Amino acid sequence: MSEWSGHLEKMRIKPGNPVEYFLVLDKKEVSLNSLLNKQIRLSWAGDIQCHSCGRKTNKSFNQGYCYPCFSKLAECDVCIMSPEKCHYHEGTCRDPKWGERVCFNDHIVYLANSSGIKVGITRMKNMPSRWLDQGAGQALPIARVATRRLAGLVEDILRRDVADKTNWRAMLKDDHSGLDLPAERDRLLALFKTELATLETDSGPGSMTWLLDESTRDFSYPVDAYPTKVVSHNLDKTPEVNGRLMGMKGQYLILDTGVINLRKFTSYHVNVAEIGES
Repeated sequence: MSEWSGHLEKMRIKPGNPVEYFLVLDKKEVSLNSLLNKQIRLSWAGDIQCHSCGRKTNKSFNQGYCYPCFSKLAECDVCIMSPEKCHYHEGTCRDPKWGERVCFNDHIVYLANSSGIKVGITRMKNMPSRWLDQGAGQALPIARVATRRLAGLVEDILRRDVADKTNWRAMLKDDHSGLDLPAERDRLLALFKTELATLETDSGPGSMTWLLDESTRDFSYPVDAYPTKVVSHNLDKTPEVNGRLMGMKGQYLILDTGVINLRKFTSYHVNVAEIGES
C-alpha cells in the first residue's frame, strides 16, 4: 500500500491529452493519473496550517488562510474575486507593492466552456492553468488589457449576457458539447459595442487589444466515468473519504462514492493512501 501525507495545495495540472494531474502535499507531487481506477483513502486528523504565515488555525478562510491573514492580506481582499472593485486608485489597497506586482500587468479576458459558456479573466502567465482549474473543455482569449481592474470592468459588461461562474455540479456530470466560442465572442462584442468602446476610450490608448485571430483551445480530462448524481464529500464533516478514483476535472477528484474539491481544503494536513484495485 502506497501512502503520502502533507499539507494540501491545489492540484497541479499539466497540459496533455488528457491533461495530467498531480496531488501536491508540502510541495511534493504525486501523480494522480496513475491512480485512476484504484481504491484510495483520504483522511484529515484536524490540523490546518495557514498558507501564508504558517500558524495553526482551527478554521480555514479563503481556501487556506488563518483569519488574521484573511483580514489583512491583499490577496484575500474583495477585489480578488471582484476585480472591478479594485480600490488601489483610492489609496486604500491593503498592500500597494503587492498590487503593483500582481494587478498592474497584462491580463486576458476569455470565454470558456465548462458548465456552458462563461466569461473570465486571468493573468497571462496563468494560461492555461486557469482554464484547467475550472474544468473548461474549451477556452478562447478575447482581449488583452493593461490591468486587472480593467479586465474586471470588461468582464462586468459581458456578464450581463453570459455567466461569470462555473456551475460545478454541471461541470462534473459530463463532457459538454462543444461551442462556437469565436461566434460567441463576435456576438458579445457586437451586443456591447457602445459600452466597450466607451470603456476603451476612458482607459486610454493601448489599454485594450481585442484578440480577433485567436483559436479555441480544447482540453480533455482523465475521467473514466462521470457521476450521474453529484454528491460532495466534505472533510470538515467526514474527515475520512474512501472510494475508487474515477477521474479528475477542475480541482475535483471524482470518486465512485462522491466528489471532493481539493482546493477547498488547501492547508489541511491529510494522509492519502492507495489501498488497492477496485
